[in-house]
Amino acid sequence: MQDKQKPARKSTATGKTSAGFTDEEKAAMKERAKESKAEARATKDRAAGERDLLAKIAEMPEPDRSMAGRIHEIVQEAAPDLSPKTWYGMPAYANGEGKVVCFFTPAAKFKERYATFGFNADAHLDEGNMWPTSWALTRLEPADEKRIAALVRKAVS
Repeated sequence: MQDKQKPARKSTATGKTSAGFTDEEKAAMKERAKESKAEARATKDRAAGERDLLAKIAEMPEPDRSMAGRIHEIVQEAAPDLSPKTWYGMPAYANGEGKVVCFFTPAAKFKERYATFGFNADAHLDEGNMWPTSWALTRLEPADEKRIAALVRKAVS
Protein backbone atom coordinates (compact mmCIF):
# COMPACT_ATOMS: atom_id res chain seq x y z
CA MET A 1 0.00 0.00 0.00
CA GLN A 2 1.38 3.39 -0.97
CA ASP A 3 1.50 6.23 1.51
CA LYS A 4 -0.07 9.44 0.26
CA GLN A 5 2.30 12.37 0.33
CA LYS A 6 1.00 15.43 2.16
CA PRO A 7 1.02 18.67 0.14
CA ALA A 8 3.89 21.05 0.85
CA ARG A 9 3.09 24.10 2.98
CA LYS A 10 4.26 27.52 1.98
CA SER A 11 6.67 28.97 4.49
CA THR A 12 9.07 31.83 4.84
CA ALA A 13 12.78 31.62 5.55
CA THR A 14 11.98 31.84 9.26
CA GLY A 15 9.73 28.79 9.07
CA LYS A 16 6.49 30.73 9.56
CA THR A 17 3.54 29.91 7.31
CA SER A 18 2.73 32.69 4.83
CA ALA A 19 -0.67 34.36 5.11
CA GLY A 20 -0.88 34.84 1.34
CA PHE A 21 -2.12 37.91 -0.48
CA THR A 22 -3.93 40.74 1.28
CA ASP A 23 -7.48 41.61 0.30
CA GLU A 24 -6.18 44.73 -1.46
CA GLU A 25 -3.65 42.69 -3.46
CA LYS A 26 -6.34 40.16 -4.44
CA ALA A 27 -8.62 42.99 -5.57
CA ALA A 28 -5.80 44.51 -7.66
CA MET A 29 -5.16 41.15 -9.35
CA LYS A 30 -8.88 40.76 -10.13
CA GLU A 31 -8.89 44.27 -11.60
CA ARG A 32 -5.90 43.38 -13.77
CA ALA A 33 -7.61 40.21 -15.03
CA LYS A 34 -10.67 42.29 -16.00
CA GLU A 35 -8.44 44.84 -17.72
CA SER A 36 -6.62 42.13 -19.68
CA LYS A 37 -9.90 40.70 -20.93
CA ALA A 38 -11.12 44.17 -21.92
CA GLU A 39 -7.84 44.87 -23.74
CA ALA A 40 -8.13 41.61 -25.66
CA ARG A 41 -11.62 42.57 -26.85
CA ALA A 42 -10.83 46.20 -27.53
CA THR A 43 -9.08 47.58 -30.55
CA LYS A 44 -6.62 49.52 -28.38
CA ASP A 45 -8.96 52.51 -28.34
CA ARG A 46 -7.12 55.42 -26.69
CA ALA A 47 -10.36 57.20 -25.82
CA ALA A 48 -11.72 54.12 -24.01
CA GLY A 49 -8.47 53.81 -22.05
CA GLU A 50 -8.64 57.43 -21.02
CA ARG A 51 -12.31 57.08 -20.01
CA ASP A 52 -11.42 54.10 -17.79
CA LEU A 53 -8.45 55.97 -16.28
CA LEU A 54 -10.52 59.09 -15.56
CA ALA A 55 -13.26 56.96 -13.99
CA LYS A 56 -10.71 55.38 -11.65
CA ILE A 57 -9.34 58.80 -10.73
CA ALA A 58 -12.88 60.03 -9.97
CA GLU A 59 -13.34 57.12 -7.51
CA MET A 60 -10.25 58.08 -5.50
CA PRO A 61 -10.47 59.97 -2.22
CA GLU A 62 -8.53 63.21 -1.77
CA PRO A 63 -5.63 63.95 -1.94
CA ASP A 64 -5.06 60.96 -4.29
CA ARG A 65 -7.70 62.22 -6.74
CA SER A 66 -6.10 65.66 -7.15
CA MET A 67 -2.60 64.24 -7.51
CA ALA A 68 -3.70 61.58 -10.03
CA GLY A 69 -5.59 64.18 -12.07
CA ARG A 70 -2.60 66.50 -12.18
CA ILE A 71 -0.21 63.65 -13.01
CA HIS A 72 -2.53 62.68 -15.87
CA GLU A 73 -2.24 66.20 -17.27
CA ILE A 74 1.55 66.22 -16.83
CA VAL A 75 2.05 62.85 -18.53
CA GLN A 76 -0.22 63.78 -21.44
CA GLU A 77 1.69 67.04 -21.97
CA ALA A 78 5.16 65.51 -21.54
CA ALA A 79 4.56 62.34 -23.57
CA PRO A 80 1.44 62.58 -25.76
CA ASP A 81 2.33 59.29 -27.46
CA LEU A 82 1.75 57.32 -24.25
CA SER A 83 -1.73 55.79 -24.07
CA PRO A 84 -3.70 56.23 -20.85
CA LYS A 85 -5.15 53.04 -19.39
CA THR A 86 -5.77 51.32 -16.09
CA TRP A 87 -3.34 48.77 -14.73
CA TYR A 88 -4.26 46.76 -11.63
CA GLY A 89 -7.04 49.33 -11.22
CA MET A 90 -4.63 52.26 -11.18
CA PRO A 91 -3.86 55.04 -13.69
CA ALA A 92 -1.08 54.01 -16.06
CA TYR A 93 0.45 55.01 -19.39
CA ALA A 94 1.57 52.55 -22.05
CA ASN A 95 3.92 52.81 -25.01
CA GLY A 96 3.03 51.87 -28.61
CA GLU A 97 3.59 48.17 -27.82
CA GLY A 98 1.00 48.35 -25.03
CA LYS A 99 3.62 48.01 -22.26
CA VAL A 100 3.11 50.17 -19.19
CA VAL A 101 5.88 52.75 -18.89
CA CYS A 102 4.64 54.70 -15.85
CA PHE A 103 1.84 54.51 -13.31
CA PHE A 104 0.29 56.18 -10.26
CA THR A 105 -0.50 54.18 -7.13
CA PRO A 106 -2.92 56.00 -4.83
CA ALA A 107 -2.13 55.86 -1.11
CA ALA A 108 -5.66 54.70 -0.31
CA LYS A 109 -5.45 51.65 -2.59
CA PHE A 110 -3.10 49.74 -0.30
CA LYS A 111 -3.68 51.85 2.82
CA GLU A 112 -0.25 53.45 2.63
CA ARG A 113 0.79 56.82 4.04
CA TYR A 114 1.85 58.12 0.62
CA ALA A 115 0.97 57.70 -3.05
CA THR A 116 3.65 56.70 -5.56
CA PHE A 117 4.52 57.54 -9.13
CA GLY A 118 6.57 54.77 -10.68
CA PHE A 119 8.15 53.46 -13.85
CA ASN A 120 8.43 49.96 -15.28
CA ALA A 121 11.35 48.33 -17.09
CA ASP A 122 10.36 49.82 -20.47
CA ALA A 123 11.10 53.31 -19.16
CA HIS A 124 14.50 54.61 -20.27
CA LEU A 125 15.66 55.89 -16.89
CA ASP A 126 18.87 53.87 -16.65
CA GLU A 127 21.71 55.69 -14.90
CA GLY A 128 24.74 53.50 -14.25
CA ASN A 129 24.17 50.37 -12.19
CA MET A 130 21.37 51.69 -9.99
CA TRP A 131 18.51 54.20 -10.37
CA PRO A 132 15.17 54.94 -8.71
CA THR A 133 11.99 53.66 -10.33
CA SER A 134 9.37 54.94 -7.91
CA TRP A 135 8.78 58.18 -6.00
CA ALA A 136 6.67 58.74 -2.90
CA LEU A 137 4.18 61.60 -3.16
CA THR A 138 2.35 63.37 -0.37
CA ARG A 139 1.46 66.41 -2.48
CA LEU A 140 2.55 68.05 -5.71
CA GLU A 141 4.37 71.37 -5.79
CA PRO A 142 5.40 73.12 -9.05
CA ALA A 143 8.98 71.83 -8.71
CA ASP A 144 7.67 68.26 -8.29
CA GLU A 145 5.51 68.64 -11.39
CA LYS A 146 8.53 69.78 -13.42
CA ARG A 147 10.55 66.82 -12.17
CA ILE A 148 7.78 64.36 -13.07
CA ALA A 149 7.49 65.88 -16.56
CA ALA A 150 11.28 65.58 -17.06
CA LEU A 151 11.26 61.96 -15.87
CA VAL A 152 8.39 61.06 -18.20
CA ARG A 153 10.13 62.71 -21.15
CA LYS A 154 13.33 60.79 -20.34
CA ALA A 155 11.37 57.54 -19.88
CA VAL A 156 10.04 57.70 -23.45
CA SER A 157 13.23 59.01 -25.08
